[in-house]
Amino acid sequence: MQQIGTVWASLDRRKQIIVAGAAILVFLSVLAMSRVVTSPSMTLLYAGLEAGAAGDIVRALDQRGVTYEIRGGSIYVPVSKRDELRMTLASEGLPANGNRGYELLDSLSGFGTTSQMFDAAYWRAKEGELARTIVSSPHVSQARVHIANGSSNPFQRSVAPTASVYLVPAGARVTVEQAKAIRFLVASAVTGLAPEDVAVIDSNGAVIGPQEAVVATDTADDKARLLRERVLRLVEARVGPGNAVVEVSVDTVTETESIRERRFDPKGRVAISTDIEERSDSSRNQSSDVTVASNLPDGDAAGGDESNSTATQTRERVNYEVSETELEVHRVPGAIKRLTVAVIVNGTRTVDASGTPVFEPMPEPELEALQELVASAVGFDAERGDVITLKSMELPDLEPQGTLATASIWHSIHLDAMSLIQMAVLAIVSLVMGLFVIRPILTSAPVAALPPAANGPNAADAPFLVGEIEDAAGQELTQLPAAPEQGSTTPAIAQARSEDAVARLRSMIGDKQEETVEILRSWLEESEEKA
Repeated sequence: MQQIGTVWASLDRRKQIIVAGAAILVFLSVLAMSRVVTSPSMTLLYAGLEAGAAGDIVRALDQRGVTYEIRGGSIYVPVSKRDELRMTLASEGLPANGNRGYELLDSLSGFGTTSQMFDAAYWRAKEGELARTIVSSPHVSQARVHIANGSSNPFQRSVAPTASVYLVPAGARVTVEQAKAIRFLVASAVTGLAPEDVAVIDSNGAVIGPQEAVVATDTADDKARLLRERVLRLVEARVGPGNAVVEVSVDTVTETESIRERRFDPKGRVAISTDIEERSDSSRNQSSDVTVASNLPDGDAAGGDESNSTATQTRERVNYEVSETELEVHRVPGAIKRLTVAVIVNGTRTVDASGTPVFEPMPEPELEALQELVASAVGFDAERGDVITLKSMELPDLEPQGTLATASIWHSIHLDAMSLIQMAVLAIVSLVMGLFVIRPILTSAPVAALPPAANGPNAADAPFLVGEIEDAAGQELTQLPAAPEQGSTTPAIAQARSEDAVARLRSMIGDKQEETVEILRSWLEESEEKA
């Protein structure tokens, strides 16, 4: 402690303030470091939960006595317990996403449940199941489904059901294609619900996708994209990825057309019925003289003339009808009117004798073979006016964007944010201790410490007096002329130096006689105690 006090007294006011501040800073840093080391490292358990679900999680953690932290809408737990807590809470049905499904019907009993109550619970369960299915998509974080079903009143005309879906995207915005899939999902789950009667609304309050375009599942852009992917996959199988560019333009019918045609062919007769009628007539005539003998029963009849006639008539009737042809054609929007395909394939690059790169296009036989394959892939129809253009041209080399991923030693070191903070605090404490504590102590001038006098009023000033005497003597010696080279020092010069130093020391002792007497007395007492 005496040495520390001596060092503290030898420092000026500025250094004393620096050392005191450094000591306080080191103490606070060590205290904070000990608290950080003793506290467990926290990691994220759940985030983005609803208020009710987050409250259930907090209540479950309190019941288990687990240390947790709430930072905004996130819940943090110790790293060693995170996986165990997630599995345990999942077995208990936590966190609840707020969308209850068909389990709502399990609580209903036949006693005391009316048909209206059952219908309301059924539609709530249907909405919850649809919301669960939509949330299972990685692009959606939250979803709510509302179904407006028609009334079951028998005296009311049937009302088509409608539905609305509210989405909170997970990161990127929900695209039109994803919204279309959600519409068909909801429409397929509700009887009598059409896809165009389902509205999809995002968290910004905007309707995703036009409502009138829901039914048109195969638009011109959809067909062009499908054909482009098909042709690109076919061409890249030959030239390699990145060596082909494909563009497809599809001209579709946008209006509805109905054609009805009726033709009569006079030369073509068709027998539709045949009627045959036959008629036959026969007659017999006999003439004779009447006498008495002819009237008698046994009398001889008189002879006479006899004639017979027969008539047959056949009639056939055939009904013919003129040949008639009736044609009716309906053309709906979406039919392909004309197809245009443009394909660019890359050639090969070679180096000539001078070292200059030379581009060689693809040979014509290969281009013709590729054109035939493309025509078969897109359903080429020359009568429709389809056009396929295939050219071999030089494509520039594009450097891939981004940074090449390489393995480094840092990938094998698993450091979380809390570990980095602890290392940074430890480095700062070490730096402060080295710069403001150890360095000032090592660089401070050594001061001769003398034992203080046992008695006397000026005993406390004795160490400082001796220090001043030594400083004065050292200053005097430094002010003396430089010593000559070895062998050239004369006894007269050496004697003059010693006499001058002794004279100065005597004058200083004469100025401070009392302090000198106290110092000498303390030396004598110390020597007597040692003896």
